[in-house]
Amino acid sequence: MAGSGVIEGPLSKWTNVMKGWQYRWFVLDEASGLLSYYTSKEKMMRGSRRGCVRLKGAIIGIDDEDDSTFTLSVDQKTFHFQARDGDEREKWIQGLENSILRHSADHQVKGLVPVATEAEFEYKLAETDAYLQLMIEQVKSLETRIDACEDESTRERYNVIKVTAENMIEAIKHAIVMLQISKESLKGPVMNGSMHESILTNDADYDYFGSGKIAGSSNFRRNRVIGIKPSVQTLSPDEESLPQTDTVMPERSYSSSEDEDFYDAEDFKSASSTPQKGSTPDSSPSTEEAIVQPQVIASDDDYYDELYDELDKENLGSLESHGSVIAHLLSQVRIGMDLTKVVLPTFILERRSLLEMYADFFAHPDLFLKIPELPTPRERMIQLVRWYLSAFHAGRNSEIAKKPYNPILGETFSCFWKMPGAENNNEQTDGPVPWASKDNLSFIAEQVSHHPPISAFYAEHFNKKISLDGYIWTKSKFLGLSIGVHMIGQGVISVIDHDEEYTITFPNGYGRSILTVPWIELGGKCTLGCAKTGYNATVEFHTKINGEAAEQIPFYGGKKHKVTAEIFEPNEKKPIVSIDGEWNGIMYAKYSTGMNEVFVDTKKMPIMKKLVKPTDQQTEFESRRLWKEVTYNLKNKFIEEATNHKQRLEQRQRNEAKERKEKGLKVETKCFHEEGEHWVYDRPLLKRVRNSPSSTL
Repeated sequence: MAGSGVIEGPLSKWTNVMKGWQYRWFVLDEASGLLSYYTSKEKMMRGSRRGCVRLKGAIIGIDDEDDSTFTLSVDQKTFHFQARDGDEREKWIQGLENSILRHSADHQVKGLVPVATEAEFEYKLAETDAYLQLMIEQVKSLETRIDACEDESTRERYNVIKVTAENMIEAIKHAIVMLQISKESLKGPVMNGSMHESILTNDADYDYFGSGKIAGSSNFRRNRVIGIKPSVQTLSPDEESLPQTDTVMPERSYSSSEDEDFYDAEDFKSASSTPQKGSTPDSSPSTEEAIVQPQVIASDDDYYDELYDELDKENLGSLESHGSVIAHLLSQVRIGMDLTKVVLPTFILERRSLLEMYADFFAHPDLFLKIPELPTPRERMIQLVRWYLSAFHAGRNSEIAKKPYNPILGETFSCFWKMPGAENNNEQTDGPVPWASKDNLSFIAEQVSHHPPISAFYAEHFNKKISLDGYIWTKSKFLGLSIGVHMIGQGVISVIDHDEEYTITFPNGYGRSILTVPWIELGGKCTLGCAKTGYNATVEFHTKINGEAAEQIPFYGGKKHKVTAEIFEPNEKKPIVSIDGEWNGIMYAKYSTGMNEVFVDTKKMPIMKKLVKPTDQQTEFESRRLWKEVTYNLKNKFIEEATNHKQRLEQRQRNEAKERKEKGLKVETKCFHEEGEHWVYDRPLLKRVRNSPSSTL
């Protein structure tokens, strides 16, 4: 395998495109510090090199739980290799370490100090955050296991592990925040020179991890090595296994074809203004990427509202002009605290209320209204899942993730949709939107609680005899470089003519990269089911660091915005339909019959524009009128004025809460009430139909 400082032999490499390990013939020349690879030994003899890895400044990664794989991180890429067994891997590792140390020794003699680039810093920070999120998920799984454990002594042992893990998580969170602060401090003063004040808490036990090695605290051994200047070297004539055509040292590690790339999907984004070879659509969001906006269909009697009908086109550059979000967040945030207590900087707010965002669940009302038209429970269940998977993309219409206004207690939002081709008669309904007709889909939402923050919403189509009654309690947590928003609640869809009720749950939201330019992803497993028919479905929104992606670390991260779903018949474990794709892109379905189809294509499906009363015709507590001044000033970039109006609304809410407490009064809701643990609409369509004199239900 080796000779004269040269090691050659077979290894497998991971490819992102092919999604698997590919056999290749590798040659390591310790003298030149170059690892070359070929599609076969014969191609190596002919000098047909497929790619190479420069070992200058490389970092070797070893998985202690897998004795055959290892990684090389260099030139802003991470390469993944697999040997036949542990002994073979050790031979390669020794050769690689010798080559790396040989050149780093030259560097040390010159007294040069390695300095990490900002891109390297960001990459490592993101990688650390990925492991942090994985660990948080593992602790959640451990808590579930503890709850199910009946043996007291075993529970105690699990609890010791849990406490240790939680301490470690808190320490990592604090470390991530402080690293980000350190980076920001190099750019200029943060928080008027007091950036380190009110940041740290006593929650993290640093001393616990301060001395000694914690067994099992890391699955990876990382050896940071010092780089050397690029050099051009040739091999001696007797080293015939390395063809002369390969002896020139390339400027960067490379792979010669797109389908041969096997470094991380999360390669550095800021290393170059031009796309790096091997970049994929899975890369983190870039404000330079054009977001394809679907067609919007408006009714003939719609009117234009410039405050709401113009898309928010603020990009990275305009966001950074306000200063880093970190300066605003870190002055308030405590690790693990409830973010409902944090006031976000006004410039990061989206120009609409959260109540209005929930109306975007019906951006494709035609899919929702088709459910009761289908003749069988099977078809209705499949159509319900089709609508559900289309319901989330329209809520994000900005290139960067922004937060909608936190609704004020008692705030309401109402709207309706006119369906193309429908009769659209003028016969008004007695439903939630009195000015809508029975041929319209109408919607109303109300903020029914402030602590905890709960929004209730209801939609119905009178003539189709279908309604949705739901509520969501948003619970936010600070997760290091991310914000997690747990969407606690449910929706109940009533298909009245078939006497069916479908219960659905909602995915969690995650704001990633919150200390720089935030972007959003959905995560979590959701359920949809009908108790009467027995048909049910599971939908899982995959984050880049959960599920399959977590299992692939250190192949860091799966595909962004991935969603999978399975639909089941009653009492069956084998799905009748399997769906996968992107919740804000295209989703494909595979049926048990063998048929395949595009299930949902959010890029091509037109969005039906909701109809909202003009602001001057709305009541005081309707969303658009309530937030009018904030929205106007945000649109015109009058940030200070927007902040002042926002604070006045919030202070009025606090004053009203104080007055109710002093007088012993309870909050009186307008349209919804509590039933047990759930919030429901006061006058749902099902109740009105049953109470109708002509009802046959």
